[in-house]
Amino acid sequence: MADTTRFRNGFTMEIGKELWQIVKFQHVKPGKGGAFVRTTLKNVKTGRVVDKTFRAGEKVTEARVERRKHQFLYKDSLGLHFMNTEDYAQFTMSADQVHGRAFLSEGGMIDILFNADTEVALRAELPRSVELTVVRADPGLKGDTATGATKPATLESGAVVNVPLFISEGDVIRVNTDTGDYITRVSTQ
Repeated sequence: MADTTRFRNGFTMEIGKELWQIVKFQHVKPGKGGAFVRTTLKNVKTGRVVDKTFRAGEKVTEARVERRKHQFLYKDSLGLHFMNTEDYAQFTMSADQVHGRAFLSEGGMIDILFNADTEVALRAELPRSVELTVVRADPGLKGDTATGATKPATLESGAVVNVPLFISEGDVIRVNTDTGDYITRVSTQ
């Protein structure tokens, strides 16, 4: 058990049989009445975000969540298969547990959140940005850099993103996995 004085960003607690992580918090001491803590919580399994207020000193059940690096191996009818890069243990997760799965390519690295007490895989998250190769895009023309127009491009993971007109097949680009937006060209073919 822990109380509100232990709250910090990233603190994980169990509320109603679900694990919630603090995204941000604020201690408030009004002129009248007792102090309280305003929090924004993120469900560790689903990613849903809610606001919740706790009385100062209120007890909560602390949960330990560990983030471990894994390599994506392949996808089949059973789900997505991953391998722990430290002990080479393999396991499968359903596709809905993987945040940003459209940008996951074979051999790519991903963080998987585990409940440290039960060793259950909760959720997999890609980094904020990934570098992927463009496998299909219309050819760019000289002078296309000034207009700011975009075109669809298919990446090695199968995802389709809008990219500037100067991007061509074989280019490696950086993509934001949260929004699916093009960030920059990393290298050309």
